[in-house]
Amino acid sequence: MRSSNGDGEPDPMVVIMREADMNKSLTLIYWKGDKFWLGKLLEYPEIMTQGETLEELEENIKDAYQLMVMDDVPAEYQLKEITL
Repeated sequence: MRSSNGDGEPDPMVVIMREADMNKSLTLIYWKGDKFWLGKLLEYPEIMTQGETLEELEENIKDAYQLMVMDDVPAEYQLKEITL
């Protein structure tokens, strides 16, 4: 999921933006179910997952977030930071 600058190398701006996205802080709401730890993101309550351990739950919620955010984005894309 990286854009290219035309010579086959990743566009540095895209790599920087992707790294910034990976450092985004979100709030995980979690609890112990009968067998698994369950959790969802406070900021995105539709993103929910489970794990046998808290560590696995955290890995799974990160994966679920990336899948939801990047779901319909083609392999070649551009990024631009905007101010709201």
